[in-house]
Amino acid sequence: MLTRKQHELLMFIHERIKETGVSPSFDEMKEALDLASKSGIHRLITALEERGFLRRLPHRARALEVVKLPQEATAAAPPRGRQPFRPQLVAPGDSVAPIAANDVRDLPVLGKIAAGTPIEAIQQERDRLPVPESMLGAGEHFVLEVQGDSMINAGILDGDFVVIKRTDAATSGDIVVALVMGEEATLKRLRRKGASIALEAANPAYETRIFGPDQVAVQGKLVGLIRRYH
Repeated sequence: MLTRKQHELLMFIHERIKETGVSPSFDEMKEALDLASKSGIHRLITALEERGFLRRLPHRARALEVVKLPQEATAAAPPRGRQPFRPQLVAPGDSVAPIAANDVRDLPVLGKIAAGTPIEAIQQERDRLPVPESMLGAGEHFVLEVQGDSMINAGILDGDFVVIKRTDAATSGDIVVALVMGEEATLKRLRRKGASIALEAANPAYETRIFGPDQVAVQGKLVGLIRRYH
């Protein structure tokens, strides 16, 4: 099943090719879906290719071919003006069915986080990554790329993307983004030991580091993980 954004983009491309004979530009797709950057469009197109709905035609500019459409989908009239494209899903018998609640949210990727020796504190947004809504809840979230192997026994590998809920509160045992001495950020399991805070690795090659309560500030809590296979 396609996500809502994947479905919207597929139907927008389909209608534009029917109207003009050529696929829309990335800028037109970004505007139609009301996305902040073209990188989100690239990811949606790749996902549609992997699922067999789209094909890129080599050696041709703006060359996308719609291979198939979702069986339950019929395109609504194409949008006019600058409003985002919102196709309807139509079930057999012409009764309108609700769009599946497996949407995604584009989250900012704020840089790399050390799962090892702490690195420079969280940087500025460098990209955006679509994350399933089912992984998220209320509140603000962001994404960091993992650098290092100190959390491998917790299933977090070098190059993974961790989804973080922004919060300054954490209970003992949570995996958190911890800002150490106001300068360095690291991804570790937090343990409270009396008045001290321990940042534990999930790799026996790394030692647990102990800090005073005023030396560590929680920046967020791990809620999910995304891994890309190459």
